[in-house]
Amino acid sequence: MANILQGMNVIYQDEFIVVINKSPGVPVQADKTKDRSLKAQIQAKTGQAVYLVHRLDRPVSGLVVFALNSLIANDLNNKFKERKIRKIYHAVVANRPEKDAGTLTHYLRKDAQQNRSFAFNKNLHHTQKAELKYRLIGSIERYHLLEIELLSGRHHQIRAQLAAINCPIKGDVKYGFKRGNRDRSIHLHAAELAFTHPHTQELMTFTATPPVDNVWKMLDER
Repeated sequence: MANILQGMNVIYQDEFIVVINKSPGVPVQADKTKDRSLKAQIQAKTGQAVYLVHRLDRPVSGLVVFALNSLIANDLNNKFKERKIRKIYHAVVANRPEKDAGTLTHYLRKDAQQNRSFAFNKNLHHTQKAELKYRLIGSIERYHLLEIELLSGRHHQIRAQLAAINCPIKGDVKYGFKRGNRDRSIHLHAAELAFTHPHTQELMTFTATPPVDNVWKMLDER
């Protein structure tokens, strides 16, 4: 399969799972644009069914896991639901948080028509609790790099919660950043995933480098 998936930024693959470092702008599954999704690309190359067990927003880059059979998919889906998978993201923001580290708790309400989520400080009707941990890990003249650990999995959670503390992600005009990136990406990257392999029971940790970009590069060198 390594040769079959050549050129797809494969981080790891075996007969049960495939882990890919997704480029920003590529949908992980079919959407209304009808652009070819990452799932469709893998299925076309392998000639077999592929199961998506979690999602990344289209403008986000980083690690995505696909299962290669339904039993493995069910196992991984349950791990995500039960918070047994460690998910670490990196986010570039222009405003430094008041505290260099902390836990954010909000209640998110999804607006399907606008395809965005709104964050509230208290539990309201049709909201879901959202939690994440963050810490400042780097700074340059105009931008700051945050490491995010997701403690729940909500629609646009990191984007909405960081915007709620006046730290919208670079390029994310939907959540309050002043201007978009030229390629319509946002500077949010799924940098690390750790979980027990559903077949071998081995604890596995995967990491992925961010896209080639001057801002990512300068922050990575700090």
